[in-house]
Amino acid sequence: MLQKLFGFDPMTMKVRTEVLAGITTFLTMAYILAVNPGIFSVLGGGDNPMPTDAVFTATALAAIIGTLVMSFYAKKPFGLAPGMGLNAFFVYNVCLGMGYTWQFALTAILLEGLIFILLTVTNVREAIVKSIPVNLKNAIGAGIGLFIAFIGLQKADILVSDSNTIIALGDLNTTTATLTIIGFIITGVLVILKVRGGLLIGILATTFIGIPMGVTHYNGLVSHAPSIEPIFCEFEWSNLLTMDMLIVVFTFLFFDIFDTIGTVVGVSVKAKMVDKDGNVDGVSKILMADAVATTAGACLGASTTTTYVESATGVAEGGRSGLTSFVVAACFALSLIFSPLFLAIPNAATGPVLVIVGVMMVAPLKNIDWDDFSEAIPAFITALLMPLSYSISDGIMLGIISYVALNAISGIFKKDYIRKISVTMWILAILFILRYIFI
Repeated sequence: MLQKLFGFDPMTMKVRTEVLAGITTFLTMAYILAVNPGIFSVLGGGDNPMPTDAVFTATALAAIIGTLVMSFYAKKPFGLAPGMGLNAFFVYNVCLGMGYTWQFALTAILLEGLIFILLTVTNVREAIVKSIPVNLKNAIGAGIGLFIAFIGLQKADILVSDSNTIIALGDLNTTTATLTIIGFIITGVLVILKVRGGLLIGILATTFIGIPMGVTHYNGLVSHAPSIEPIFCEFEWSNLLTMDMLIVVFTFLFFDIFDTIGTVVGVSVKAKMVDKDGNVDGVSKILMADAVATTAGACLGASTTTTYVESATGVAEGGRSGLTSFVVAACFALSLIFSPLFLAIPNAATGPVLVIVGVMMVAPLKNIDWDDFSEAIPAFITALLMPLSYSISDGIMLGIISYVALNAISGIFKKDYIRKISVTMWILAILFILRYIFI
C-alpha cells in the first residue's frame, strides 16, 4: 500500500526514517505559520483590510493541499507552503508600492498558477530544468546549502544587519545566541555520531533547553483555527487586462519558476535522485504539484505556494518518498489545532539545523570542474549570489546569464565553447537580461 500511495520502496526505505524526516522538515519550515501572517498584518487596516487570522489558516491549508499533491501524485519528499520573498513582493510591492488591493494580488497569483499548469503540461518547465548544465546544477545545490545556512544564522540572530557593512556578527552574549550555539553543538555531535533522527532530536532538545532560558515561550496546547471565509476566492477581475497585471503576473512567474527549479534540483542532487546528467527523476510531476499548489493557494487566500528549501532537512534525515511529505502535510493539519505548541519552537532551535544541513548540501561543489573556467565561473556566481542576494531565483538567473555570456564571447576565439550553449539556454539568458532591464 505504501509503495502504491507514496512510491515507498521497502527494500531501500524504512517507515521510521520517512516519518522522522517528515517531522524534521515540518519543524524547520513551520516558522511560515507565524511569519506569513506577520508580513500580511500591515494590510490589516484601512477600508479593505486583509484579516491576519484568516491568513494563518490559509497558510496552513495551502501547505496541506500542496504537500499532499506532492505526496500522492509526485511521490517525492518535498514540503510546500506559501513562499518567503514572494509574500513580501505581494505585500510591499503590489499592495503598498503599486497601490493595488490584496484581491488584485491574489488574482495575479491565480493566473500565475494556471500558467504554471500550462507550462508544465507542455513540458516547458521540464525542458528548462534539463537545459541547465550539470555544473550549474551542482552549483545550485551548493548555493541553496549556503542560502539556508545563512537563513538559519539570521533567524537565530547570529548574523544581523549593519548600516556600515550590510551584515555583521550579532551579540553572542544574548540568550538567543547562547541557545543557538548550544543547539548547534548538540545537533552537530548527534550528526557526527550518526544518530538516527539527530536533526529532529537536536530541534526538540534545544527547544526544551530554551524553556528555563526564557527563549522558548509555551502559550498553551490547543487553539481554534480562524475561518478563511473573508479571503476565500476573493479575486478582482476589473484589472485583468491591464499592463500592471501583466507585469505582476510575469514577476510572480519568474521568481516562482526558478525558486522551485532551484529547490527541486538542489535537494534532488543532495538526495541522489538525479541521473549522471543531473536530470531529476519525475521532475514533471514535481513541477505539476507545485503549480497546482499555487493555484489552490490563491483560491484559499494565500500568497504563492512553492516547494520549500527546508525540505533538505528531511532529505538529510533519509526521507526519499511521498511518505515523508505526507507526514509534513499531517503536521500542518495538526498545527491548525495545536498551533501554540508548534509555534513555541524558537528560531534558536531550527537555526542550527539549517546550518548543518547547509554543510551537507555544499558537497556537490566537489563535482564541479574547477579547472575549466567556462564552467567554474558561472557555477561560482550561481552559488555565491544565492545567499548574498537572498534569492535562489536571482542566483540561477545571473548564473545562466554569465554562463551564456562567457561561453559565447569565448566562443569567438574558441569555437568549441559556443557549441556548449543550447538554444534553451540562449532564450533563458535573453529573457533574464530583459527581466533585469525592464522589471
